[in-house]
Amino acid sequence: MDETLYRFLKYVAIAIVAIVIGVMIWESFFVEKTPGNIAYLQGNTLFEDGDYEQALRQYEDALAKQPEATHYVRAKARTLMQLGHYDEALAWFDRAVALQPYFGGAYANRGILYDRMGRYQLAIADYEKALQLDQKVAEGPHWLIRFLRNQPEKPPSIKQRAEYLKQELEKPADQRVLRVPEIDAKQRTYKQ
Repeated sequence: MDETLYRFLKYVAIAIVAIVIGVMIWESFFVEKTPGNIAYLQGNTLFEDGDYEQALRQYEDALAKQPEATHYVRAKARTLMQLGHYDEALAWFDRAVALQPYFGGAYANRGILYDRMGRYQLAIADYEKALQLDQKVAEGPHWLIRFLRNQPEKPPSIKQRAEYLKQELEKPADQRVLRVPEIDAKQRTYKQ
């Protein structure tokens, strides 16, 4: 191996180790520990892995420790939606909206739920409210998040979905195409 390359790789390895140790120290001393946070973070990992049943258990554990934590409430609602428990998910999304009425992501996710339930007018209203509160929800996941999810194509945004639904609902009922399962499955929930 070339001596220059060896030195470069050695310094890169040292830098990576230093960064990891720095992050560990930062998290140990400076990141606020909230009750249920470990269960919540484990739930997030399980959710991203598609293990929604286990994620739900972790979120419920987090909520048992801190029932008013809005991000725990939203996480449980998203998980229930992924499991197909739409009525229960709706109750949890309503709770999330009540706890944090100015957070656009909660409206976006409830809109996705309404969309899946076939309640399109309510979906459009929530999509528009989400966009009114936070234009970033229209952007969808950042390129790094898509990279980590192995999702090269940008999924449809709620803005695109709202516009599509409006166009389709203007058509006669027998000409509407409100669901395209292979496209609809690509729509991701919002997490923040």
